[in-house]
Parts: sequence; structure tokens; C-alpha cells
Amino acid sequence: MSEVTYEIVEHDGGWAYKVDGVFSEPYPSHAAALKAAKHAAAEQRVPGDTEQIQFEDSKGKWHTETASGSDRPETHIKDKG
Repeated sequence: MSEVTYEIVEHDGGWAYKVDGVFSEPYPSHAAALKAAKHAAAEQRVPGDTEQIQFEDSKGKWHTETASGSDRPETHIKDKG
């Protein structure tokens, strides 16, 4: 199972959460950013439907795979504030 960490940080004159180096929109307070991160983390854990997906690799070959809707990451909140 993969893991995703939401880190609460000061950003762009306010507060944001950051995942894999990507910032959320800025929030006016630490509490607002923390609330948004908790909401986003919870949504990411919600299972979806198992579906067939198709994708083209870097060599131009097409692949078909089954993407399990229950294969959701474990999420964490990192907050030093």
C-alpha cells in the first residue's frame, strides 16, 4: 500500500498543505489549512470502482490493466504547528 503525507506549511502569505512538493491553495490560517488537509486526506482514502484502464507507454505500446478501486493509499498529516 502506498502512503501519502499532507504537510502543513506557511505558503504565499498564509498557510497551505503540501503533497509530494505540490502546494494547495493558500488558506488564511493554520487551522483552515489543517482542516482542508484532513478533508483531502480522508477523500483520498475513499474506495472507488474497479475499472479497466488503458494507457500508452513511452514506446507507443498500448496496455490494458485492471485498476482496483479498493487500492487506496494510507494518508498522514504532518504538522509542526
